[in-house]
Amino acid sequence: MTIQDTNDDQAATLALAALGWTLAEGDRAARLLALTGLTPDALRARIGEPGLLAATLAFLESHEPDLLACAEAIDVAPERLVEARRRLEA
Repeated sequence: MTIQDTNDDQAATLALAALGWTLAEGDRAARLLALTGLTPDALRARIGEPGLLAATLAFLESHEPDLLACAEAIDVAPERLVEARRRLEA
């Protein structure tokens, strides 16, 4: 395993934690689905895909209060979530 693989794994792990946080609140989850055009079934089918994970982080970035609240809830700096999105989009 290379350093790149490790960083990508860490980015995916952070994004999955952020997705879990996002889906834990009904209104926020509904907003994510509405803005991404995903259905619950499509979300479940694509849950591990880098594009979906990056879209989740971009969703949080687009509303700073959510980004900050998520970062606090999963105990990471908001900048790490932004960097994780960049890695997943690469």
